[in-house]
Amino acid sequence: MGREEHLAHDLRYDRADEFMEVVLGHWDTWDDGAIIVDKKAGRYAVPDKVRRLDHRGKFFTSRGPFTVPRSPQGHPVIIQAGASGRGRRFAARWGEVIFAAARTTQLAKEGYQAIKGEAARLGRDPDQISICNILMPVAGASKAEAEDKMATISKLPLEIDALSLLAEALNFDFASKGIDEPFTTEELNGMQGMIGIRDTVLRRSGKANPCARDFITYSGRGQVESALVGGPKEIADAMEDMFVSRACDGFVVAATHVPGAYADFVAHVVPELQRRGLYQRDYTGVTLRENLGLPRPPVGAWKASQAAAG
Repeated sequence: MGREEHLAHDLRYDRADEFMEVVLGHWDTWDDGAIIVDKKAGRYAVPDKVRRLDHRGKFFTSRGPFTVPRSPQGHPVIIQAGASGRGRRFAARWGEVIFAAARTTQLAKEGYQAIKGEAARLGRDPDQISICNILMPVAGASKAEAEDKMATISKLPLEIDALSLLAEALNFDFASKGIDEPFTTEELNGMQGMIGIRDTVLRRSGKANPCARDFITYSGRGQVESALVGGPKEIADAMEDMFVSRACDGFVVAATHVPGAYADFVAHVVPELQRRGLYQRDYTGVTLRENLGLPRPPVGAWKASQAAAG
């Protein structure tokens, strides 16, 4: 915001690393139990349990302590999405819930193992990170009903929609040349933003210089070809397979169309998942962290991964 051009990709993540150090530093300036509200003694908090933060880094300067004590969650859940190699390293260091967008179980397994392995290298418990893969369901009461819906939905996306979404994600004008005209290496290197999309297209197309049509085809941006189409059994089977095979810890349900897609999923798939014991019937915690099964982080716990990252 307010800049004429993006920072270089990896430099943005360097800045994000420091930003997390500042934010977590502020959130941890109050120890648990710092608030006593002792009206008789006229003491609101225990001074020894409240600390200053004097951060001076490459990108940020920030003073503390924070204006409010730690939340019931310790600190808010850190949710991250980044598909590039540098983005995954950032996820492994800081993320507690990580969005993934693998289109196959095998690709999901590879990404899952890469992030969990990097987290372990940084001294984090991989089981305290939830990786949630994208799921784009077209659900019906039966497979035949779902296939009929998909036949209609597949006619809706337009090339211009996909190109607009790609331009938004990569900060690049995809209408700058013909749809089948290959981009130059210089143009590809000039794409910014979510460059994991660019890298996916390069990898999946096998082309060093893909064209705009290749980006539409292989990015999946604005497309529904990768949708999971079926009745309750077919969709639940696919979800269970990906979950049991350790390709993800959960899912981010994405709509092929609105309104309707989420309502169909809730009406047809959720009851089947509940019947199999794969989805809860009610929330058991009072915070998002509890309902995700994530532990409450002790003050300063994040510093271990900071030291390991160097």
